Amino acid sequence: MLRRQDVGHRVVVRRIVGVSQDRPLFTDALGELVELTETDLTLATAKGTLRVPLKDVHRAKRVPAARRPPAAEVAALELAANDGWPAPVQARLGAWILRSAGGWTGRANSALAVGDPDRTLDAAIDAVERWYAARGQRPLVNAPMPLAAPVNAALDARGWTSRPLTLVQTARVPGLLESLPVRDDLPPVELADSPTDDWYAMVAEHKGTLPAMAKQVLTGVPVAVFAHVRDEDGDLLAVARGAVSGPDRWLGMALVQTAPAARRRGLAAHVMRAVAGWAMQQGSARAYLQVEERNTAAVALYRKLGFRTHHTYLTREAPV
Repeated sequence: MLRRQDVGHRVVVRRIVGVSQDRPLFTDALGELVELTETDLTLATAKGTLRVPLKDVHRAKRVPAARRPPAAEVAALELAANDGWPAPVQARLGAWILRSAGGWTGRANSALAVGDPDRTLDAAIDAVERWYAARGQRPLVNAPMPLAAPVNAALDARGWTSRPLTLVQTARVPGLLESLPVRDDLPPVELADSPTDDWYAMVAEHKGTLPAMAKQVLTGVPVAVFAHVRDEDGDLLAVARGAVSGPDRWLGMALVQTAPAARRRGLAAHVMRAVAGWAMQQGSARAYLQVEERNTAAVALYRKLGFRTHHTYLTREAPV
């Protein structure tokens, strides 16, 4: 049977669709597992999204993807993402990166377990616990899969828990521009080098109160853009942030948000297209974003735009 670690990967599901002459009838479905709950699983297939009750599943397993990214590629993307979401306080533990941003977002307040920590795993985890305890923070570890499978096993043995699985998804920037429609019927997207007060306010509605360190995370990237869409009265309808980082000039898309009263108008795609166009001018050819696998609406939207899961990660929490 499938596990949460299989979310974001290609799987085949054999399910029961009926009974004939007292014998069950089966059909197979192949696709990307986008959600797994206690009662259902959801696949993104070539024909669309398919939700299957677990009671109807006869067998299910992960199957090889057309191409699994090499470990070095996963590590490079994680390091680029770290540069695109930079914690103000960082320290090295061998190749691991210890990060703190006053508790704002898991990414900026977790140890990135990529590479060799230059000591045994148990000693590395001890060091992580001491570093965060000294800052009055609960220790967190960001464990990319399958790269950090040994780290996850060691954390399991010590009773660490997991936050919801996160999908790291990628797409070609030129492909995004082709798939994202030009919307002349919507207000234009304004691109700025720094956020406005109401941009911060809209982000805070989703991410919680923004401490000073949060603003350092958002603005601490040399090549970044902040997208705004306003109505004719000047009220903010949608926002997004783009950041180009790493030797390969990855575009990191984040904080794509729409005002509640303005949803279902295509504004999210509208701001993403503007950010993708800006990134092309910065020499970026590939984009990534990070989305929780349980956010099925966002996963479905990003799939429609051409994003596919590159790898996944778990944010692990130390026992209280």
